[in-house]
Amino acid sequence: MHYRRSGKTELLLSAFSLGTMRYLASEENAIAVVAAAVRSGINHIETARGYGNSERFLGVALRSLPEGDRPYITTKVPPIADGDLLDKQIDESLERLGVGTIDGLALHGINTWEHLDRAKAAITTLQRAKADGRIGHIGFSTHAPLEVILAAIETDFFEFVNLHYYYFFQRNEPAIALAERKDMGVFIISPADKGGLLYRPPETLKQLCYPFSPLGLTYRFLLSDRRITTLSLGAATPQELAFPLQFADAVGELTEAERSAFSRLQTHEDNVLKTDKCAQCYDCLPCPENINIPEVLRLRNLAVAYDMVDYGKYRYGMFENAGHWFPGNKGSRCTECGDCLPRCPENLDIPKLLKDADDRLGGKPRRRLWG
Repeated sequence: MHYRRSGKTELLLSAFSLGTMRYLASEENAIAVVAAAVRSGINHIETARGYGNSERFLGVALRSLPEGDRPYITTKVPPIADGDLLDKQIDESLERLGVGTIDGLALHGINTWEHLDRAKAAITTLQRAKADGRIGHIGFSTHAPLEVILAAIETDFFEFVNLHYYYFFQRNEPAIALAERKDMGVFIISPADKGGLLYRPPETLKQLCYPFSPLGLTYRFLLSDRRITTLSLGAATPQELAFPLQFADAVGELTEAERSAFSRLQTHEDNVLKTDKCAQCYDCLPCPENINIPEVLRLRNLAVAYDMVDYGKYRYGMFENAGHWFPGNKGSRCTECGDCLPRCPENLDIPKLLKDADDRLGGKPRRRLWG
């Protein structure tokens, strides 16, 4: 297992961190997953008070570990301005986890400008909790637009950030760069799932990545980037640890063969999409109908180029159903007003592409685990 310094926290964290949103079946399952992760060399576990029974189950699992084997723990609480309530939530997390100090406390979901304002109001309470030893380090998780993420990093309040960044979603690269300049730890959220449902890739994607697997190639894309501290591994069973841990030491520069595979992916996307490819510049926003045009068209790009239809449906179904966690309306809301057309440097027929995306990906709505 490779370990990397998590910015100014000075914690040395394993290349993979155990995320606990999926081990909620029982206390016994949590004990088994945590024990297997720790035996493998994983020394960081991430949870949240919003993940059902996760904190309580993790507390049980921690007590079952041999003396001296306790990993670093990060948990997350909502960004709230009420200092007394925030204090209470920190104490509740400490009690459920059964620890004296939470190594990393993250404000969970700084996703809007309003959330950032609440975070700023909460910082005094968090700093007091750090001073009295209840928490070790302060960070935040985010599903926000890039501008909000950059502003949150620029506050200099935080020591680490949990965010989305993958080969198939590189919009947040400037946030990775800024976090490095601020000497912050960087935790990548759910690369196997949110990064493209890569644990069950379509045949087209498998062929383009060969001789590598799509998920293995994604892990290498992230682990080869020294700005990134650790990747979330959301194992629901001990057996699900096996594949990703093959890459636990694979942190060197990309090989020539790996670079060739990424080049094939790019060339194939360009050739298939041709003049219908959305370049993800975001110049089309804002949309009068609040359609998240770039994300809708990103999902269309992936569905058309790589047959990533299941992933597209999975994410597209969250529009209008997940609030600030996945904001924006579906392409079906387009009124063909034409407001976006003169702002598109690719001269895309955006209304036509939005309709096509909705035809391909529209399906059963999907909600998040928590409200």
